[in-house]
Amino acid sequence: MTADPAADPAPAPLPLAGVRVLDCATFIAAPYTAAILAEFGAEVIKVEQPGTGDPFRRFGTMTDRGDSLAWLSEARNKRSVTLNLRDPKGAKLFRQMAREADVVCENFRPGTMEKWGLGWEDLRAVNPRLVMLRVTGYGQDGPYAQRPGFARIAHAVGGLTHLAGMPDGPPVTPGSTSLGDYMTGLYGAVGVLVALRHAQATGKGQMIDIGLYESVFRVLDELAPRYAWEGTVRGAEGVATLNACPHGHFECADGAWVAIACTNDKMFARLARAMTRPDLGERFAAVADRLAHREEVEGAVTAWTRTHTRAAVMEACLAEEVPAGSINTIADIFEDPHFAARGNLHRAVEASLGGREVVVPNVVPRLSDTPGRVESLGPELGEGNAEIYGKLCGLTDEELAMYRKKGVI
Repeated sequence: MTADPAADPAPAPLPLAGVRVLDCATFIAAPYTAAILAEFGAEVIKVEQPGTGDPFRRFGTMTDRGDSLAWLSEARNKRSVTLNLRDPKGAKLFRQMAREADVVCENFRPGTMEKWGLGWEDLRAVNPRLVMLRVTGYGQDGPYAQRPGFARIAHAVGGLTHLAGMPDGPPVTPGSTSLGDYMTGLYGAVGVLVALRHAQATGKGQMIDIGLYESVFRVLDELAPRYAWEGTVRGAEGVATLNACPHGHFECADGAWVAIACTNDKMFARLARAMTRPDLGERFAAVADRLAHREEVEGAVTAWTRTHTRAAVMEACLAEEVPAGSINTIADIFEDPHFAARGNLHRAVEASLGGREVVVPNVVPRLSDTPGRVESLGPELGEGNAEIYGKLCGLTDEELAMYRKKGVI
């Protein structure tokens, strides 16, 4: 795989160079943590089931290589080894690798790694400096600990799904994406970096325990304090919000949509000027007036946007510094000059796909001196077996062949 052809042929070392991560998790949350670490220089070894690998390889649009586009994007910068953790010989090899690692990422149900002799106590015994990230649906303890969990379930249990959708409609999953997985992966990365800093200072590793629903619950602004304060159960607010007006999504004459957010009186005054409706600015100058006459205010904004193209609405809003943005499809994003200028789309030529270009989201966040990078897309299954087992476990070619024959790798 060839990275961005404009990239420096000898790029500077990244800040996490020298950190070794064993990623034996599946799908998105904990593997996303490992991918973030890999973007900033960590050596990430993806440990997968022999023969089948991570089921995420088959999630989404498949490529000619037999892996999905989602896999190519989200397993970036990783090496792949195959290992049967259920086999005692496989568990022994994993413990050998853990001795030489800094981080382990896993997402099996509580007790599963312990059953294989690979739990927290087992691994810290061979490497006291080890940091272990454990992601599950509900955390390592509590009455729901053994329940299976996915992002959609986390959105529901964590309180987000109840807030999504139209007020008179069913609750929906925001964007039908695995948002809770990615959020948990971000929190996992924060936890790992904090724990690594502690290990560096003290020589002691620690275990990080995250339930998917907890990441979702953490980002619901005033939901918890408001309920405790006055008993309010907030529900779905559709395309608007109850606290500001106009503050929502508005259709334009060409069928495209814009988002407009007027959270204070000055912003609404600007919008009234953009609409050439000074009367609205005078009649509804205060937020209380706008909230009391929400239907009339939002109706006037809708009538305006529906008589102009999205480009015209955006031009008028931006001229008056009204907070507004296009509601982009992915096709819009690929044509957006700001995405291009910021380098948000990383283009890679993938040799294993016959040199075809693959476009994936670029690294976030951007660091001034040591920016992360995408050096490779998701690896083929077991491509690193010989090199990695030889380096970390000292296996010879004959031993590799024996382990392969027995289904251990």
